[in-house]
Amino acid sequence: MARIFCIANQKGGVGKTTTCVNLAAGLAAAGQRVLLVDLDPQGNATMGSGIDKRELGKSVYHLLVGLGTVAEARVRSEAGKYDVIPANRDLAGAEVELVGLERRENRLRDALALHAGEYDFILIDCPPSLSLLTLNGLCVAHGVIIPMQCEYYALEGLSDLVNSIKKVHANLNRDLGIIGLLRVMFDPRVTLQQQVSAQLEAHFGDKVFTTIVPRNVRLAEAPSHGLPGVVFDRSAKGAQAYLAFAKEMIERVKTL
Repeated sequence: MARIFCIANQKGGVGKTTTCVNLAAGLAAAGQRVLLVDLDPQGNATMGSGIDKRELGKSVYHLLVGLGTVAEARVRSEAGKYDVIPANRDLAGAEVELVGLERRENRLRDALALHAGEYDFILIDCPPSLSLLTLNGLCVAHGVIIPMQCEYYALEGLSDLVNSIKKVHANLNRDLGIIGLLRVMFDPRVTLQQQVSAQLEAHFGDKVFTTIVPRNVRLAEAPSHGLPGVVFDRSAKGAQAYLAFAKEMIERVKTL
């Protein structure tokens, strides 16, 4: 059965989508069967996987409102060698439509249940808010991967996210926990980032992944080519970090 992980952070611009796409490609490169679920109406993970969000037949929207199945919606990312349930602007309307539906927070869980045996990893790219979309991701996941920058405001946002995860764990999904914190866009020359990084290690211990993803322009360039960073320039420091992170994830899953 697949291990299902949300990549989530209530703060925007912290590298959630970059992490999701490159982790998916890194796991696929390591021989894992991977499904990426794009739960963000912006559809950035879809585009970053080389799939045109403007030309979709079915998308994650159709899954959530009961108008399609995983088999109908998933698309192969030829660039990353993993499957994608894509998203586009339609998903913004799902928030309103879900309110009146039964089991509204479990729609994604119900849709994925039939296909969990086909994958080793299912990664869910969540929007930067605790919305019904994010809640659907948290309710199906075995754990949350939190990408974060080592800055002061990121620490404040982290405490809010941890509280939200605890509430979902207590009320909706007893399997949910924090798998780990991934330090991204890291610049070792900045003293504050080193201090925040040390604080994270002191407070969260082994929940902090040993992999650190550096600030890297090649990772930022990759989406404009419709490629994951680990495919666009495998030799770049950022790509190497995500490949190492994929291996770390495979090892961590064995201990869960």
